[in-house]
Amino acid sequence: MFFNTKNKLIKEIIECGKLCGEKNYTPGCSGNISARYREGMLITTSGSSNSFLKKEYVTYTDFNGNSLEKGKKPSSEKFLHIEVYKKRKDVNYIIHVHSPYLSSFAASGKDLTEPVMAESVFYLGKIPLAKYALPSSKELVENTIVYFDKYDVVLMENHGVIAVAQTMEEAYLKLEVAEVYAQTVLNSYILGGPKVLSHDEEQAILSLRG
Repeated sequence: MFFNTKNKLIKEIIECGKLCGEKNYTPGCSGNISARYREGMLITTSGSSNSFLKKEYVTYTDFNGNSLEKGKKPSSEKFLHIEVYKKRKDVNYIIHVHSPYLSSFAASGKDLTEPVMAESVFYLGKIPLAKYALPSSKELVENTIVYFDKYDVVLMENHGVIAVAQTMEEAYLKLEVAEVYAQTVLNSYILGGPKVLSHDEEQAILSLRG
């Protein structure tokens, strides 16, 4: 990560924000995106729209939550990003959005931990649900961070979803797989409900990871 230049990382954040906007994952000024950088992170600024990001809407922030660029205020969810980076040394990118299908499960207080689709089991495992807390609060950070010892995609009750990975592409693809999975599970209820894979079937899929 240290070999990536600041401009390269900002470009990745801007491109990811635009893609999330095109997919309707980040309506209005909701959500935030970050990348690990030096002794801190680059994160979208407060009130910015991921769909219409510019270089000036990304700020270098230390792990105390302080912007190191004058006049730029980092996202109010900065401490959630910071704690993920501290907990997971393998994580270099974080995407937090309010995509409609994943947010529907979050709004209903339902997780996505049952094994239904083989692809989701293989790529994501389970998608747990963090207990609700006021957005940007210390409690929200505490309720959410506990799941990142095992999981890369976590729902936030009555809020949205957060996806993490080593690369921006991986983080986005995990988000995309999770969103389509949520849509598929939701649609399956129209047809009588999902057929849940057995424990043995789930373990067989996980064994393919190698």
